[in-house]
Amino acid sequence: MYLLGYDIGSSSVKASLVEAESGICVASAFYPKQEMQITAVQAGWAEQDPEMWWQNLKLATNEVISKAKVQTADIKAIGISYQMHGLVLVDKTQAVLRPAIIWCDSRAVAIGEQAFNEIGHTRCLEYLLNSPGNFTASKLKWVKENEPAVFEKIYKIMLPGDYIAMKLSGNINTTISGLSEGMLWDIKNNKPANFLLDYYGISHDFIPEIVPTFSEQCSVSAKAAEELGLRAGTIISYRAGDQPNNALSLNVLNPGEIAATAGTSGVVYGVSDQIKYDPQSRVNTFVHVNQTELQTRLGVLLCISGTGILNSWIKKNTIQAGIDYNEMNRLAANVPIGSNGIVVLPFGNGAERILGNKNLGAVIAGVGFNSHNINHLLRASQEGIVFSFKYGMDIMQEIGIKPSVIRAGNANMFLSPVFRETLAGVTGAAIELYDTDGSVGAAKGAGIGAGIYKKSVEAFSTLKKLTTIEPDISNTEQYFDAYSNWKNYLAKLIN
Repeated sequence: MYLLGYDIGSSSVKASLVEAESGICVASAFYPKQEMQITAVQAGWAEQDPEMWWQNLKLATNEVISKAKVQTADIKAIGISYQMHGLVLVDKTQAVLRPAIIWCDSRAVAIGEQAFNEIGHTRCLEYLLNSPGNFTASKLKWVKENEPAVFEKIYKIMLPGDYIAMKLSGNINTTISGLSEGMLWDIKNNKPANFLLDYYGISHDFIPEIVPTFSEQCSVSAKAAEELGLRAGTIISYRAGDQPNNALSLNVLNPGEIAATAGTSGVVYGVSDQIKYDPQSRVNTFVHVNQTELQTRLGVLLCISGTGILNSWIKKNTIQAGIDYNEMNRLAANVPIGSNGIVVLPFGNGAERILGNKNLGAVIAGVGFNSHNINHLLRASQEGIVFSFKYGMDIMQEIGIKPSVIRAGNANMFLSPVFRETLAGVTGAAIELYDTDGSVGAAKGAGIGAGIYKKSVEAFSTLKKLTTIEPDISNTEQYFDAYSNWKNYLAKLIN
């Protein structure tokens, strides 16, 4: 018996096939092999064609089934993880009306800020736990204001994972956790955020049918089965945004537990059973995947838009051909903590929530032509990413989220010794690395939703911890000096 998980990222689409009983991933595949295109028609914009996600999902599905050599009748359930906060619009024929406005698009910042001020900070924070901000609802308001011909054709609005579920099944539905991440869920009254929709002049009918996160949400249609080589009728039984799903993947489901990722963007995600929020909405609180009427489970999310994308930019633009990320990590490790004074601010991927939605751009400062080389720049870039995490985690601490242990998948920036040792050193938290990823977590989530696993503890009993990185207390002062230098430079730039 097998479970199929999809992870719809902004860089690639990954599929993993998990053997249900053992929890072992028997095959994985991702497409495209180079990063997916993000279109920026104007500065601060970021769009993708949803059809591109679907075409890459088909390729990944075909490869993973071919690798595993399993009978598709043995695939019992499908789970979907997806890039959060996106906006997909379809008409009554389920045709996409315009490119998706994705998570790192910052065009709606001013719209959300105006709503926050005019509706009132207290009401927004008490009902949404956040400012309307640059989230899905505000992006939809931008379409209403700027593309009225498109807006008039809208039948339903969707998050990226809802779109994939629609393509798989022909049905349009969504989840409470998904609506929460889009500022479309009234947490206080446990219903869609009609007050915000009314303020924006948006029809309540745009919201799709709501289904539980873990449930038989829909099933693979005959059309999709033919396209994908799957069995028609296979159930889709789990769906979540990539960061709540990453937490699920790492079995982070209970208060006080912390998960982290450092891919294109970087996230620290802490679970709480208390309704808490940052009054300035620099970190955000959403409904977690295991929230129920009887159990409060909220995810407090710190998001840094510019993390791994900085590392990728450095590689593309400053590193000679033939040097891969492993070699870059080795070169960075040749430089002492603090990078001999170079400061890198990694904020070049749009507006940053921890900075009050300011779009500062990335900064490289303090370079001495006679004292620094590429190794210093590589280390300073990784330290700058870590220090942005630390800056945000200090905000999380103000609302009671203080990690002593951070769980992460052994991937992306966490593959770098410099990155993980700096993170442990400057936060004082141990870093636990696990052999899992978002697509594997989505597959196990599907197993929970289909009732194949009776409890989450059963789904994650085989989760394998690879290593633990403890803080190096002998270097604590050096880490904090480097962080202070970074933080002082950021303060000067902001002011």
